[in-house]
Amino acid sequence: MSFNQPVVLKESEENNSKFVEIQQSQTTSVVSEDPLQNLCLASQEVLQKAQQSGRSKCLQCGGSRMFYCYTCYVPVENVPTEQIPVVKLPLKIDIIKHPNETDGKSTAIHAKLLAPEFVDIYTYPCIPEYEEKDHEVALVFPGPKSVSVKDIASHLQKRIQNTVRGKNDDSDKPSFKLKKTEGQEGCDLNDSKWKSTTLKKVIFIDSTWNQTNKIFTDERLQGLLQVELKSRKTCFWRHQKGKPDTFLSTIEAIYYFLVDYHTDVLKEKYIGQYDNLLFFYSFMYQLIKNAKCSGDKETRKLIH
Repeated sequence: MSFNQPVVLKESEENNSKFVEIQQSQTTSVVSEDPLQNLCLASQEVLQKAQQSGRSKCLQCGGSRMFYCYTCYVPVENVPTEQIPVVKLPLKIDIIKHPNETDGKSTAIHAKLLAPEFVDIYTYPCIPEYEEKDHEVALVFPGPKSVSVKDIASHLQKRIQNTVRGKNDDSDKPSFKLKKTEGQEGCDLNDSKWKSTTLKKVIFIDSTWNQTNKIFTDERLQGLLQVELKSRKTCFWRHQKGKPDTFLSTIEAIYYFLVDYHTDVLKEKYIGQYDNLLFFYSFMYQLIKNAKCSGDKETRKLIH
């Protein structure tokens, strides 16, 4: 008996090791299946009740909608405004929406509903003028010239320096100077306050990926700093076939940009400050996921 004991122990250890590996694999699988499970969200009870009661009336246009009116950018009658979280953002956001984008399928509306003071939505060809503000504006869009979020500050700093040098090189214009204040010797572009980010506004394009080119190539957006979110993957239920999983829905792009900006540019600890931007998105994601598992086509139709 004593001769066989080490063998039994070894087999037991191997079985335990395999069990742990299986558990870890299952845990990883669950996390990957539900990437939104660890968000710090306000109570979604109001959405649960609204989903159970069905479509409701928009108090502004009278349209029948689920959760919110995608035309008026307001919650519907059975979703009290005071029960919807309000998110404070560190930047202003402009969303340029393609005219052929179906309003009811756009996630851009979520940003306007949840951060109304910081988000503006424009329907192409209506685009604000950014030419004189290209040192404080960035366009989030993938491409060969795109930079990462952590490099935004340095690239905008270069734009400021080029603008200053350009003005100084122009003999018809006075040289660039800051008004001296007590204790200051003038403007030093190497000063830490000039090295901090000057970013004030971020632009997102709301469109199917096949339609984005028309907006992206518009001359009013040319020359802006392009930023790409390369490390994020979508969990959008309407993900377009043939496109990489790094092509995000609009609300995902806004959320992930702000999270990266908070940690990589502002250098502050992220503790869920912008998680409520996914208040509607995460609820709808879970609703559709459950409907797919149960084969409930009616629930899926309600939010499509």
